Amino acid sequence: MAKTPQAIRGTQDIFGADAEAFAFVVETFERVRRLYRFRRVEMPVFEKTEVFSRAIGETTDVVSKEMYSFEDRGGDSLTLRPEFTAGIARAYLSNGWQQHAPLKVATHGPLFRYERPQKGRYRQFHQIDAEIIGAAEPQADVELLAMADQLLKELGIEGVTLHLNTLGDGDSREAWRAALVEYFRAVKDELSEDSRERLEKNPLRILDSKDRRDQRFVADAPKIDDFLTEEAKAFFEAVTSGLDAAGVKWQRAESLVRGLDYYRHTAFEFIPDEGSEAAGKLGSQSTILGGGRYDGLMESLGGAPTPAVGWAAGIERLAMLVGDKDEPNADVVVVVENDELIQSAIAAIGKIRAAGHSADLMATGSPRKRFDKAVKAGADKIVAFDLRDGVEHVRIKADDGAKDTIEKLLD
Repeated sequence: MAKTPQAIRGTQDIFGADAEAFAFVVETFERVRRLYRFRRVEMPVFEKTEVFSRAIGETTDVVSKEMYSFEDRGGDSLTLRPEFTAGIARAYLSNGWQQHAPLKVATHGPLFRYERPQKGRYRQFHQIDAEIIGAAEPQADVELLAMADQLLKELGIEGVTLHLNTLGDGDSREAWRAALVEYFRAVKDELSEDSRERLEKNPLRILDSKDRRDQRFVADAPKIDDFLTEEAKAFFEAVTSGLDAAGVKWQRAESLVRGLDYYRHTAFEFIPDEGSEAAGKLGSQSTILGGGRYDGLMESLGGAPTPAVGWAAGIERLAMLVGDKDEPNADVVVVVENDELIQSAIAAIGKIRAAGHSADLMATGSPRKRFDKAVKAGADKIVAFDLRDGVEHVRIKADDGAKDTIEKLLD
C-alpha cells in the first residue's frame, strides 16, 4: 500500500472546535468592519517579488530569510504574500483607488513565511487586516485603534492592553536616528552581531532587540521624546486624547519601534497583561494585534507621498484566545422514520432552510432509532416523517411558538 502523504511542516488542517473558533474570529471581524464602514477587498495571493522587497525592505528578515519566492514560466520572480499592506498599497496605486481617498479597506486570508513553526505561528498562517489610506489626520489612527479595541472585546478577549508609542514625523525621526547611531557606535563592539550589522542601516531595530547583549544598552539610549517637533507632539497628543474620548485604555511604550524609514507617528501593539489568561496561552510578550502609520510607503512603490495607517492580527492567535467553539446545534432536525418518505423529508428540509433556519437530515441507521438519536444529540426542534396505516404522518417536537412556525413552513 502506498504511504499516505502528510501535511507540510508549518501548515495545519483546521477542524472541529478549532475551525469553529477560527470562523468566529472571521465572522466577528466582518461584522465589526461593517460597523466602521471599511470596504472589503480581496488581494492576489502572490505578487511580483519587488512589491515586497521595495515595500518591506531588503534588509528585513522577512525579505532576506522568510519569503516564499519562485520564478514563473515567464521568468518573472513572484512571491507568496508574507503580509497584506504591501499588496494593498500596490493595488491602491495600480488601480487608481486614489479617487476614493480617504479609503478604508479590510481583508483577511492566508499569508506565507518560511520561519520556525511554533505555538500559534505557522508557515501558512492567516490574518485579518484593516487600513486607512489617504488620511493624514490623527483621527484616522484613533478610529483604527477603536475598531481594534472593539473587535477584541466582541471576541471576548480580556487581559489585553494597547501599547502605544510615537515615532515622530520625518524630521523627528531623522534627528533621533542620528543620535541613536552616535550612541550605539560608542558600544559597537559589545553589541550582538545582528545589531552591529543594523547600526548604520537600521539603528531603530536595535531598540527592539531581544538579545541580552543589546538590551543592557537600550534603557539609556536616546528617547524619541527628546527629538519630537511641535507638530509631532501635537499629533501624538491628538491620538491619545482621542483614545481617551473613545474609552480605549492604553499605556505608553517607549521601546515600541518600527525599523523601516517610511513609518511615522503612531506605532502600537495589543499585548497580553502579565498574569492574564491571554498571557498564559500565548506568553506575556506576544503581540495579538499590531500596526502603525506608514506615511512613506507609497513612495517606495513609485507613488506620490500618501499618508496611511493600518493594523493586522493573526487569526490563529485570536482563535487560541477565543477558546473552543463547539459547532452549534441545528435549528431543526428532520427525521425519516420510514425510508419510503425520504422525498417528503427532503422537500421539508428545503423549505426550512429557505426560510433561514439551519437544518440536519437524519436518514441513516435504524429508522426506529433515529428520533431518539436526534433527541440525544440535543435537538429541541424535530420534524419526524413516518407511515401510519399507509398514510404519511408528520410529528413535530418543539415548543408551541416554534411548532406553529414549522407547521406554517411545511404547509
